[in-house]
Amino acid sequence: MAALARIGGRYLKSVGVTNAPASIFLTQRRGVATKLFVGGLSFYTTEQGLSEAFSQCGQVVEAQIVMDRVSDRSKGFGFVTFASDDDARKALMELNGQQLNGRVIFVDYAKAKQGFSGGGGGGLPIARGPPRPGEVAAATTPETLNMD
Repeated sequence: MAALARIGGRYLKSVGVTNAPASIFLTQRRGVATKLFVGGLSFYTTEQGLSEAFSQCGQVVEAQIVMDRVSDRSKGFGFVTFASDDDARKALMELNGQQLNGRVIFVDYAKAKQGFSGGGGGGLPIARGPPRPGEVAAATTPETLNMD
């Protein structure tokens, strides 16, 4: 995948496109591969089952189900990467709104992954660490708690 990113970056620069991520090839509809988002998956759907269901529409490069880290269960959505845009378009048209393992699935083109914003609204919270020993003692004195 890294090699594809390097090649894609060189291609973008050669055609005059600058400051564009090389992953654009995986998320745009005209590229080497096309990735689809699949929502509404059953907890019992496996990556192999997802791949088999979508392979009826064309060559599946990868099928991935997003798992919860804590419970190790499916989050109910995943991604399927097709070798060609035509196969992905066919899967989108044929499988969107259909049932898979007893659940209606929703298929759409995957959007580029957004990075975490740097502070302010959204993103990860700022890790401040534990309080210093002097701060804890000062905050819990009778004078600061107004306990008479």
